[in-house]
Amino acid sequence: MPTGREWIATYTEDLGAEPLDDVAIDTILEIAGVAAHASERIAAPVACYLAGRMGIDLQDALARARELA
Repeated sequence: MPTGREWIATYTEDLGAEPLDDVAIDTILEIAGVAAHASERIAAPVACYLAGRMGIDLQDALARARELA
C-alpha cells in the first residue's frame, strides 16, 4: 500500500498536473484543518477544492481561511 504522498504523486501524474512539493501539500492540509475545525469536517475537502478551482495562491487561501475561522 502506498503512502499518502505516494498516492498523491501517482494521482497527480495520472491527472497530468504539475507535481506538488511538500510545502504545497502541507499548506493544503493546513487549509483543510482550518476549515474542518472552524465548522464541520465536510468543509475541509470543499475548501481545498475551491482554492484549487479558483487558482488562488495556497498561502493566500490559507490566510483567507484563517480570517474566516
